[in-house]
Amino acid sequence: MARDELSDDLRTFFTERHLATLTTLRANGTPHVVPVGVTFDLETRTARVITSGSSVKARHVRDGAGTARVAVCQVDGRRWTTLEGVATLRDDAASVADAVTRYTARYRQPRENPARVVLEIAVDRVLGNQ
Repeated sequence: MARDELSDDLRTFFTERHLATLTTLRANGTPHVVPVGVTFDLETRTARVITSGSSVKARHVRDGAGTARVAVCQVDGRRWTTLEGVATLRDDAASVADAVTRYTARYRQPRENPARVVLEIAVDRVLGNQ
């Protein structure tokens, strides 16, 4: 699926309740893969993952300082999509609240977490089979 061919099927896939995996890179270049909930705004091509600021994935993105390449992949049978891009850690209240609202719409209200941050992924590559 080419970057400019984001289909209606892809839009639907990202409204259904599916968990995904997020891959970040350790300092030595090895992958760190964890299950996450993810939202994807097709218009701005921004994926968002909420997490605790002390998590390993948050640390990897923070240490990348605007250059942290990541991939988030969701699979449902033969349907799958991988979003690749550069992640930025946001800890301001407005960004976190927006990400929580999006997460709640797709999954459920997350538990309270005063240390919550959001990993915003500027998606520059979309792969998949819809």
